[in-house]
Amino acid sequence: MTTWFNISCAVVDRFQVHVHSAQFIAIYILYRTLLTLTQSHWRDMRFHPKTPTESSGANASALEKEIGSEQFPVNEHYFGLVNFGNTCYCNSVLQALYFCRPFREKILAYRSQPRRKENLLTCLADLFHSIANQKRKVGVIPPKKFITRLRKENELFDNYMQQDAHEFLNYLLNTIADLLQEERKQDKTNGRLANGTLDSQNNNSNATPAPTWVHEIFQGTLTNETRCLTCETISSKDEDFLDLSVDVEQNTSITHCLRGFSNTETLCSEYKYYCEECRSKQEAHKRMRVKKLPMILALHLKRFKYMEQLQRYTKLSYRVVFPLELRLFNTSGDATNPERLYDLVAVVVHCGSGPNRGHYIAIVKSHDFWLLFDDDIVEKIDAQAIEEFYGLTSEISKNSESGYILFYQSRD
Repeated sequence: MTTWFNISCAVVDRFQVHVHSAQFIAIYILYRTLLTLTQSHWRDMRFHPKTPTESSGANASALEKEIGSEQFPVNEHYFGLVNFGNTCYCNSVLQALYFCRPFREKILAYRSQPRRKENLLTCLADLFHSIANQKRKVGVIPPKKFITRLRKENELFDNYMQQDAHEFLNYLLNTIADLLQEERKQDKTNGRLANGTLDSQNNNSNATPAPTWVHEIFQGTLTNETRCLTCETISSKDEDFLDLSVDVEQNTSITHCLRGFSNTETLCSEYKYYCEECRSKQEAHKRMRVKKLPMILALHLKRFKYMEQLQRYTKLSYRVVFPLELRLFNTSGDATNPERLYDLVAVVVHCGSGPNRGHYIAIVKSHDFWLLFDDDIVEKIDAQAIEEFYGLTSEISKNSESGYILFYQSRD
């Protein structure tokens, strides 16, 4: 019996080894060693390098001293998260979400409610509660319970390969929303059973679920407008989103990327649009506009592109500037909040050359200063240091530290 064992990390890039089952453990140990070296490699390469002997405890003490007791925000805690082999993708997203204050407050409020059966949401609530109620201001926490539950509920994350932070974010938000809707449905059913009023009309399983606080925080609405070039009739179709994925180009800005997201497309030839008014296929203009802006705008930069000649995904390390303040101009005419102004509150950064190798870190804004979270290590950084994560100005393919997911919070 044989096993194909695939190894992928920043040090060895990507290769396959054909082994017999008796050799599996040795290969597995080699893989874990290389993965650990990968994490250390990126820490050593960062602009604030760490010595091998520096411990998380020493880092925590230095951070508390650097901020100062008088300047340290009241009721705030800065805790790194232990990496369980490959969980930097998870740690970086969790840190970003923790410093999205509306999301944190909802999670902590959920934790204060009567206990539910354990699921991913209850484990996340326990983790956030543990951080928020620490006696110490800084330190390290192992998110073991959350990671165990994550791996149990989704086999995609039940391995020691590097995962995509955006896929994890998408999965986490949708799972939380589904759990909240299911709990709401169950509570209503239990309430009607207690009152003896359960009937088929009140138990309509086909009804559209009401929005949850996940939707209230992250959900926006796009409108897809199509204008027939013959009769000038405009049809529109709305589509909700929890995050926006935008294409990236070299030496641009996130504002430019968002404009490209809404560029007008001409439908012609075999792609003609069927116009209901003309009752035939016609040439048309199609464009996407933002109809409703969310409280927190999560922007995913599409930095990984599949290369046919390489038969794998490669990273686009393009320099894309993301400002500390952002206002969207590609809104529809009937947008509910077209002038909404956003502040950058968190960035998930990918370090490396591809989606399945490298490392993830997070930079977050807390009160009036910025912090960098690299698993169990937390550092205070200058706002100017954010420019280090825009990407590379040259087309040369090499490892880079590039902003991957941006979190902007509305001022209103």
